[in-house]
Amino acid sequence: MKQVLEGSMAISDGVRMAEPHVISAYPITPQTHIVEHLSQMVADGVLKSEFIMVESEHSAASVVLGASACGVRTYTATASQGLLYMEEVIYNIAGMRLPVVLTLANRAISAPINIWNDMQDAMAIRDSGAIMLVAENNQEAYDMHIQAFKIAENQDVMLPLIVNVDGFVLTHTFEVVETIDSIEKVREYLPPLNMEYKLDVDNPYSFGTLGEPSVYMESRYNMYNAMNFSKKVIVDAAKEYREMFGKFQGALIDPYKMDDAQTVIVAMGSVLGTIKDVVDELRKSGKKIGVLKIRSFRPFPEEEIVSVLRNASNVIVVEKAISPGKGGILSMEIRDVLFKHKIGSITVNGYTIGLGGRDITPKNIRDLVMRAENEENVDGEFIGLSQQYL
Repeated sequence: MKQVLEGSMAISDGVRMAEPHVISAYPITPQTHIVEHLSQMVADGVLKSEFIMVESEHSAASVVLGASACGVRTYTATASQGLLYMEEVIYNIAGMRLPVVLTLANRAISAPINIWNDMQDAMAIRDSGAIMLVAENNQEAYDMHIQAFKIAENQDVMLPLIVNVDGFVLTHTFEVVETIDSIEKVREYLPPLNMEYKLDVDNPYSFGTLGEPSVYMESRYNMYNAMNFSKKVIVDAAKEYREMFGKFQGALIDPYKMDDAQTVIVAMGSVLGTIKDVVDELRKSGKKIGVLKIRSFRPFPEEEIVSVLRNASNVIVVEKAISPGKGGILSMEIRDVLFKHKIGSITVNGYTIGLGGRDITPKNIRDLVMRAENEENVDGEFIGLSQQYL
């Protein structure tokens, strides 16, 4: 069924189809519409769930931690400073191996205060132990949330999963989204949560207790292995979704016009729409250029990236985040992967662009292609600065 939906509405409808038992969130722009829609669904009886209002993001994360530990499906959402307030609890959720699903409406980190989109919030929590997927558009955001519960709740994974959607660019933009009209079909795809370990008075366990040096390292090792194993689960979940519902391509990565590409643009999120338009235009003039979309940032798809980039000459990494004192974050990881696999012939150019919601234009992308073709080798260079503020 095709509908014109705001991104937040598409996300909330995808979450509704997954039927979480407990939802808790605290309002922060630009994720507020998501939980507003869900609270209305609960109030109208469309979604049978316990919607718990709290006084902060830390409390929201704590509520879903406790609910998930009791063995029920849980969901929350946040953005920017709210994510930083949740961070302590998210580390605990991952360490306790609880399959909470969280939507992160990506927004710049203060100061100065900025409510617009970039990915600095996501990058601040990349080592928490949470799986991190990134949506390109509203259709993918809808589909990704249904898959998210299946991935997180896999008995060999059992980790929190963060679905990243660009704030305002997706959350507040209306697009045609093909939704699923059969809750029974979704239930077939996403069976009820059955946790082997949970809080149960008849079969008691302890969660998050003191981990002495004799056990702590092993717990992190097990979580590390579960994250790596989730690659297969993500691929399988996407494949099964495609077979059952006949839509949604991609899993860990999504190559675009890569068959003969010598120059490759690597990116995550909604900026890929602009990039693909520019690539289509440049290909008409004979340029051998393609796009590599990173859909899964954690786990990082090393082998898949290498297989796509192996024959390229120039790689352009476009990212809306920066690591002060080092440079681009995604570009660092791309360089690391190529070095690890002993591929030293590719020039990697890392550009930081669009921070705080700054426009990313087709001209920006065309200029980066021209610079890369001159075999430039840069990392973290800021694109689109206003000279009057420097």
